Amino acid sequence: MLYAIGDIHGRLDLLEELLDKLPLEREDRLVFLGDYVDRGPDSHGVVERLLEVQAARDCIFLLGNHESMFLDFLAWQGDAYFGGDAFLTNGGDRTLASYGYFDLEDPEREFALPESHREFYSKLELHHVEGDYLFIHAGMNSRLLQGGDLHYALRRSRPEDLLWNRATGEHPHELGVTIVYGHTPRADFRVRHNEPFSIGIDTGAVYGGLLTAIRLPDETLFQTAPGGRLLG
Repeated sequence: MLYAIGDIHGRLDLLEELLDKLPLEREDRLVFLGDYVDRGPDSHGVVERLLEVQAARDCIFLLGNHESMFLDFLAWQGDAYFGGDAFLTNGGDRTLASYGYFDLEDPEREFALPESHREFYSKLELHHVEGDYLFIHAGMNSRLLQGGDLHYALRRSRPEDLLWNRATGEHPHELGVTIVYGHTPRADFRVRHNEPFSIGIDTGAVYGGLLTAIRLPDETLFQTAPGGRLLG
């Protein structure tokens, strides 16, 4: 089985509860859809926990727009790292605080990510295809959705769309897979079902909503809510 996990945003408490709830078997794989950091209280702790999960299980970690902004803020170079000027206004201050940034006398000169975290961030992927599913953080250019060639569409996809596009998640497409994505919670924090075309599982964990995992291919949902209430 595959399990896809939506946007965590520093909510280590909800991540711990969700992981405890998943009925994982040895051969199961986990796909995390990005946005591990920002807005929530413990981005550092989330990454530490994900490293522990990675050491014990087969995992795929995608890059989210918030990791992209964070790494650009830290002056990382690469086509997938941009938007650092908006990092602090998008909850980045809480990420920096969790890493002890503001405790340093000269943070711009002294700050460095732990080496294990540097390696984690450097290996984040923009997309992952497995079986009948495409996993991305956000969306794709609408013209590429209609071409009928999944691998061509991914080769031509810009990081800006894969990390930020909110316009295409619920559109029909001709790619021959179900797109599983995060990034865009509904106002009611419910899963975005547009089957067979896509399933959106950002359910607003950092806004008082839920942290969601979906098991594939049976599409069973597992969710945790603030206050320790378990759903699903």
